[in-house]
Amino acid sequence: MEKLCKNPIKAHAAKMAVFVVVLAAALAGEVEGRRGKKARRRALDGDGFEYGAISCRAHSASITEFGGVGDGVTSNTKAFQAAVERLSQYAGEGGAQLYVPAGRWLTGSFNLTSHFTLFLHQDAVLLASQDPNEWPVVDPLPSYGHGRDTSGGRYISLLFGTNLTDVVITGNNGTIDGQGARWWQLFHQGKLKYTRPYLIEIMHSNDVQISNLTLLNAPTWNVHPVYSSNVLIQGITIIAPVRSPNTDGINPDSCTNVRIEDCYIVSGDDCVAVKSGWDEYGIAFGWPTKQLIIRRLTCISPTSAVIALGSEMSGGIQDVRAEDIVAIDSESGVRIKTGIGRGGYVKDIYVRRMTMHTMKWAFWMTGNYGSHADKKYDPHAMPAIEGINYRDMVVENATMAARLEGISGDTFKGICISNVTIGMAVKAKKQPWTCTDIEGITSHVTPPPCSLLPDQGEQTTTCQFPEDTLPIDSVELKKCSYQLSHV
Repeated sequence: MEKLCKNPIKAHAAKMAVFVVVLAAALAGEVEGRRGKKARRRALDGDGFEYGAISCRAHSASITEFGGVGDGVTSNTKAFQAAVERLSQYAGEGGAQLYVPAGRWLTGSFNLTSHFTLFLHQDAVLLASQDPNEWPVVDPLPSYGHGRDTSGGRYISLLFGTNLTDVVITGNNGTIDGQGARWWQLFHQGKLKYTRPYLIEIMHSNDVQISNLTLLNAPTWNVHPVYSSNVLIQGITIIAPVRSPNTDGINPDSCTNVRIEDCYIVSGDDCVAVKSGWDEYGIAFGWPTKQLIIRRLTCISPTSAVIALGSEMSGGIQDVRAEDIVAIDSESGVRIKTGIGRGGYVKDIYVRRMTMHTMKWAFWMTGNYGSHADKKYDPHAMPAIEGINYRDMVVENATMAARLEGISGDTFKGICISNVTIGMAVKAKKQPWTCTDIEGITSHVTPPPCSLLPDQGEQTTTCQFPEDTLPIDSVELKKCSYQLSHV
């Protein structure tokens, strides 16, 4: 165990204050830097520009070459489909990139292809079609076995791809607008025939990059990598009304080796929700999410969590590393959601250097989460929750410090919380901690935790955070260029 300084709470608070100031300055500098880059790229639009990507392409085309019209009225679904089909022919010849110039490009769903880049100009907006005929219906995911909104299938995502290798969705902060208000209304009215579409879903794929985009008003989840590996998600801005239903930000689902960083999310649901299948379907599919990095995330979600683990976690979740997170006006900072019938596990979770402002709970563990796929779940399938580590955090204006509720006969074990200062709100609950069916330890935590999390006193401990490097952290972006050429 690491030794702490004599006055760790004050020392950490001072460090975090400096961190917030430095972060604000860095963000301001980044904004100015982006403005400068935008100006340079704008000047180069006629000839080309450079951008960072996991792979560069030998061939290029613009959506206008396939009949695309960026007037916000004309449907471009067929144009995008034709462009991807044509450019897929270059997969074995260095790949291809499709450029979307400035304009408002109305489109329904279209599929992506391997060795392919979709690039959105800073003034390009992909507008999701309001015509249900432009949203094909597909089967539920096998690890879910059931639609999330209805019992049947689901509308395919706006940008979709499966069994892909080396795919990039990026831009100079171009926008994808899901125009979700119609979908939210149908959801609230109970008039949905199928589960709402996501904005971006990539399945059964590897070497995926989603970066430098603004995502608005998704019908439901924004970014959903599922059954995939080596996924890089960075520089994404996600905005939805805070009361919009199920507009999760980024949901890595049964994925391995994922890096999420430098994202800003305002959401009607969890900002990052880590998943791995639902009840008996997830148990049978047995595909965990593991080796996940989350860093430099800023989140606002008044009704949900900044980072949620579950509730669909029946395939297991392991080795999640989150650091340098800022939470503002959110329901909970970190939440584990599970229940009887889920099975699976959530273990080896590490979170450090998190700053929270105006929270209902800093930490929340729920062992009584319902929402089953159907009545076929196994009531004897108990989840295993163990090895949960939270450290080096400052919380301001919290209604409660923590609500930690395990399952009777299935205790949540190995909980460690160290060097955490929680400032309680003026109208905070009289009992800052609620704890049942949990086991663990704490060190230098204010206010004093519940008796099930005894303070180590003189035996000062620091909760773990791995020092090794995951493979996804070694991925570096190449400097790629776009030059318009007819194909």
